[in-house]
Amino acid sequence: MEVSHALSVDGRPVAQAVDEASIERLVRHFYSRVQRDAELGPIFAVAIPGDWEPHLRTMIDFWSSVMLKSGRFNGRPVATHRALVGVTSKHFDTWLRLFDASARAVYPAEVAEQFVDRAGRIADSLQRAMFPPAGPRPANHVIGDGS
Repeated sequence: MEVSHALSVDGRPVAQAVDEASIERLVRHFYSRVQRDAELGPIFAVAIPGDWEPHLRTMIDFWSSVMLKSGRFNGRPVATHRALVGVTSKHFDTWLRLFDASARAVYPAEVAEQFVDRAGRIADSLQRAMFPPAGPRPANHVIGDGS
């Protein structure tokens, strides 16, 4: 049995269940919670010391690209997140908890679950890039092998 990975809600593509205005509401709701959070607030305050609007617009473009396939986002998330000071893998749990609550505040459960699923995959990818597992390289790994 083939499993479909197409984003859909009640048989409708997410693009019909989600629009730009709702993505903006989600992003603004989420980052208002981030700013007030005891763990994440200070990290973001250092990373975004002034006007939050450019960051919010970037995140709206990001989620529009992820969920609506708009193609508006063209950033470098891994490099941006690697530059953050004081971030640990534990912070991703807090980020996901706040994102989950925000998605559920803005969308019906089925739509929120689509956002949270994507957010979880993105968080996993960022964590792997930021905090690679320690330990020796596999014995068959040859640097510069070219194969």
